[in-house]
Amino acid sequence: MSADRALHLADSGVLPPAPGWDFVAFFMYAGVALSIVIGLLLAARFLGHRSRTPLKNQPYECGVEPTGAARAGYPVPFYLTAIFFVVFDVEVAFIASWATAYDLLGWRGLAQIAFFIVTLLMALLYLWRRGALDWSRQRR
Repeated sequence: MSADRALHLADSGVLPPAPGWDFVAFFMYAGVALSIVIGLLLAARFLGHRSRTPLKNQPYECGVEPTGAARAGYPVPFYLTAIFFVVFDVEVAFIASWATAYDLLGWRGLAQIAFFIVTLLMALLYLWRRGALDWSRQRR
């Protein structure tokens, strides 16, 4: 910034912020927001009406009497499918980011992504051979 521009800004009462003040403003904002949230939670905790009855502890099912346990077992194959999805979704994210910058990464980037893909394919082959992808088989 030129000296004339700085003098003009100083005369007008508007000065550019000093370096680092952006972080101070952010932390001040975060502190105020956090204190408001904590204050509201504490106010609700101390001012709220607390009465525990067996009726309030039951799960609500649209006015119908609840039957059975509220917590049902979840089949393991669905859990495994979710884990596989997360793993291969992360793989797609890495490959997509590599694909957008493949021309900048060169042969080294190609070797790295090839190593990544081969490692994940080996993991998939291991899971397949262990029977993790076979739902029809009974587990012991």
